[in-house]
Amino acid sequence: MIQELIADPVHHDRGTRPGEGKPIFMSYLEAAIKHAASDLIIKSEHHPRIRVRGTLRTLQTDLCTTDLMFQIAKDVLDERQYAHFQKHGSYDFAYDFDENHRFRVNLFMARGKPSLAARLITSDIKTFESLHLPQILGDISMSAQGLILFSGVTGSGKSTSIASMLQYVNERKRVHIVTIEDPIEYIFKDDKATINQREVGIDCVNFNEALRALVRENPDVVLVGEMRDYETFEAAIRAAETGHLVFGTIHASSAWQTFGRIYDLFPPDEREQIRKLLAYNLRAIIYQKLLPTLRPEIARIPALEILINTPIVQKYVLEGREGELLEIIKRSREEGMIDFTSSLVDLVEKEYIHHRVAMEATPKPEELKMRLKGIQ
Repeated sequence: MIQELIADPVHHDRGTRPGEGKPIFMSYLEAAIKHAASDLIIKSEHHPRIRVRGTLRTLQTDLCTTDLMFQIAKDVLDERQYAHFQKHGSYDFAYDFDENHRFRVNLFMARGKPSLAARLITSDIKTFESLHLPQILGDISMSAQGLILFSGVTGSGKSTSIASMLQYVNERKRVHIVTIEDPIEYIFKDDKATINQREVGIDCVNFNEALRALVRENPDVVLVGEMRDYETFEAAIRAAETGHLVFGTIHASSAWQTFGRIYDLFPPDEREQIRKLLAYNLRAIIYQKLLPTLRPEIARIPALEILINTPIVQKYVLEGREGELLEIIKRSREEGMIDFTSSLVDLVEKEYIHHRVAMEATPKPEELKMRLKGIQ
C-alpha cells in the first residue's frame, strides 16, 4: 500500500512561557556580536554555535530545548509570520539587534524540531587599506556613470569589496544610492550620500519587480547584486546607459572571461547589441579570489584581476576580440590594471601568501612558475 505524504511541519502547539524566548534569543545574538562571529546556528537540544573566522565554536550556555526553540519562534515572529512558519516549515526574516547590528535569520524545521541560522549584517564597513585593496578602486567608484562588475565564486569577498567602494562614494559625493540586495549584507549610514537599501522578500516582492521600480526612485548610484539572468543584466546595462553608476556581481573565472559569461545570458541574435552596450557603458571588471595568508593578523587576502575600460579595451570589445584582453591588461599596469598572475606574484613577493598557495590558485601554473623563479 502506497501512502501519500503530506507535509505538516508544525502541527502542534509547543513552547515554554510567553516572553521567555526573546531575551534568550537576544543573548545568543549578543554573544555572536561580542565574539565577532559571522553566523549563529541554533539546533534544538544542542548548545548554540557561532562561526568565527570560518570555524564553528560552541557557546558556553545551556542546551536550547525544543520547547524553547518553539518559544523563540513565537516571541520573535508575529502571528502572520508564525502561521507561515507552521505551514511551510521555514521562514526568512530580518532582525534588528540595535542600530548597528542586524541579522538575516532563517528559521526552519529539521527532523520535526526547529533550528535557526542567523547571519550578522554589520555597519562595520572596511576601508580599502584594511581589505588590502588598491586605491584604483576608489577612482573607479567615483565615476559619474557606467557599469562596474565584480566577478568570482561565492565567498570570494565580492560583496565586502563593493560595500567598501559604496562607502567610499558615501563619504565623498552628495548622491542618492539605492541597493537591491538578497540579503542585505552591510548596513550603511548616510554620510554625504543618501542611501536606501531594499531587501528582496522584505522590502520588495522579488528582484525583477524591484528593478522595474528603480528608475522611479531617482538614484544616482545603484547596486543590483548578482547578475544571474537576462533580465537583471539588461536592466543594469540600461541603467548605466541612462547615466547611472551601477554595481553588480557575476560568476566568472577571470576579468576578461566575464564577457563570455555575459553573452551567454542572451540569445545569439541579441549578443552584438549587448557587445556594443558593454563597450560604451562598462567602467571596470574586477575579478577577486580570497587566499589564506602567512600572517596571523590577516586571515585572508584578495588576489585581483582588474580590467578598466580604456579606449583600447573599448576597441577590442567592439571588434569582438575579448579573448585578447588579457594581453592588454598585462601591458596596462600604469593605468591601474593588473592580471591575476601578477597579483599572485606581488602577494608572494611581499610575503603575504606562500608560493604553494599561489600555485594552487592560478589557472596558469606554468606562467606563474616562471614568474616565481628565485622567489621562495
